[in-house]
Amino acid sequence: RVKALFMSLTQKRTSINAYQEFEVARLQVRLSDKFLEGQFEVTEFKSQNRIFLWSKLLLFKMSGLSIKVVETQVFPGQKPGTSGLRKKVAEFLQEHYMENFIQCTLEAMGQDLPGSTLVVGGDGRYGVPLAVDKIIKMSAANQVSKLIVAKDGIMSTPALSNVIRKAKTTGGIILTASHNPGGENGGDFGIKFNCANGGPAPTDFTDKIYQLSTTLKTYKICPDLTCDFTKVGNHVFQVNDKDFSVDVIDSIDDYVEMMKGIFDFPLIKDHLTNVKVLINSMHGVTGPYVERIFGTELGAPQDSFLKTTILPDFGGGHPDPNLTYAADLVQVMADSDYAFGAAFDGDGDRNMILGAQAFFVTPCDSLAVIANNLECIPYFQKNPAHGYARSMPTSAALDRVAQAKGKECFETPTGWKFFGNLLDAGRIALCGEESFGTGSDHIREKDGIWAALAWLQILASKKQSVEQVLKDHWSTYGRNFFTRYDYENCESGPCQDMIDELQKFVDDLGNIGKTYTSSSGKSFTISKMDNFQYTDPIDQSVTKNQGLRIFFQDGSRIVMRLSGTGSSGATVRMYVDTYESEAANQLKSAADMLAPCIDVALQISQLPKFTGRNEPTVIT
Repeated sequence: RVKALFMSLTQKRTSINAYQEFEVARLQVRLSDKFLEGQFEVTEFKSQNRIFLWSKLLLFKMSGLSIKVVETQVFPGQKPGTSGLRKKVAEFLQEHYMENFIQCTLEAMGQDLPGSTLVVGGDGRYGVPLAVDKIIKMSAANQVSKLIVAKDGIMSTPALSNVIRKAKTTGGIILTASHNPGGENGGDFGIKFNCANGGPAPTDFTDKIYQLSTTLKTYKICPDLTCDFTKVGNHVFQVNDKDFSVDVIDSIDDYVEMMKGIFDFPLIKDHLTNVKVLINSMHGVTGPYVERIFGTELGAPQDSFLKTTILPDFGGGHPDPNLTYAADLVQVMADSDYAFGAAFDGDGDRNMILGAQAFFVTPCDSLAVIANNLECIPYFQKNPAHGYARSMPTSAALDRVAQAKGKECFETPTGWKFFGNLLDAGRIALCGEESFGTGSDHIREKDGIWAALAWLQILASKKQSVEQVLKDHWSTYGRNFFTRYDYENCESGPCQDMIDELQKFVDDLGNIGKTYTSSSGKSFTISKMDNFQYTDPIDQSVTKNQGLRIFFQDGSRIVMRLSGTGSSGATVRMYVDTYESEAANQLKSAADMLAPCIDVALQISQLPKFTGRNEPTVIT
């Protein structure tokens, strides 16, 4: 009866939540004139006005959530990379460090901040619950009107992009360091902002965050606000006499609904009755999505899944879906009768595809094959693609498909944000990167599970194996042999010296026409060189210094760049690719075909000398 009366008195002002119910129960029989003195005018304490007093007291307490302005200090180096700020957990856990970056991110929204709605979620790594709690408290203090928060803070990056677009929010904050390791001891943490289109914030926005971080003196927070985001539900708070609401959601339903609208689930399900699949979530965020989609929806048995339990340290592993860090998947695929394998990274936006006997599909080939077979996917039957795009280091396999189909094909800098304008303008519907990222215009992030389902849709439609599809593709378009060498956690100074020396080499036009010979005797003559620069065809913005490129007369190419996704030290990436039109050479070992050009790339860059490394950390 007390609760019913309370609701009738307050329903026009706000909705009740667990905190409010607790307060009513605690206060209903413990009110006294002394406690209320100076807070409310009380003439009589009769039973008929007790409910009135309880509701007034509770509303007083609700409106009393205070905003605290906290003095802080500037933390050097809070400069977002290609996909947000990534640092070691220990650095993020410094007093005020995380709050500083959150405050700068909110302030960078400018006039869009007051009354805004934001989505918040993360990949389950160590630090996500703490960060979610801080974001809730700080959003309330910074005039955000509503947050849509993932239950337990768990939401994949593709799913969060979908929620932003579906709910038409102002943007979202993603708590992830993507494919970087996690954990309290030595792990990485990250925070990035996605805009209203669901895609990563553009460079001008992240530059603004950094500029704010260099002068920040205070941040705002509601320290007494407590919100339980471990259960689905709605919570409403009063901050400065304004409603601040938090909707806690389970994002899996929305994501499954989206996938069902893109693919033919009955056809894929029928295909899986005849072939075995093995999916590795690498203890990242995709675990529950994988079990729901591939298990519950598509009927794959439980032995189709590896590492689907979300762990804050990813089980001590490196959640990067490649041949090195997903070696367990590769081994099982090689030793068993699974016909299709896939692995996804920590936040669910990257993917690796394997065929039977661990037949490896390079990300460059994967993108080109999907482009060549889009008509197999119901979504693209209704919404034909007008064009494609790839990151600059990605091989030109996609370009050959685009040329054959009469489609536009764009070459962009590394970073998914560079696809955003092209997607929003309708110029492209499919895009990808050699770094195991593939996606389409269904959201504004790369999407690992989407890529795996795209492959299964193609296999089910063509009734072919992964290897058969690839070999048919090569026979039609030729083969782009491609590899990437990653040298991780190198000393930053020497790596920058190497890039500076290589820039001088590229700038010297006298080097064009020079011939370099590999240890095996094969010669390569330089035809052109540059430092890749991109002019966005939509807004005409210019992005410079995106990678040093050296082209050879036989069509081979090498690219050198420093990565912007690491949390410490430097990661040097060296890309080598060459094209082969002769059918007799297309089935040869990629390592053998690329070895001479790799040798020349190391000669020109002097990479071993500058890094002290004779072998890469990862080979793709």
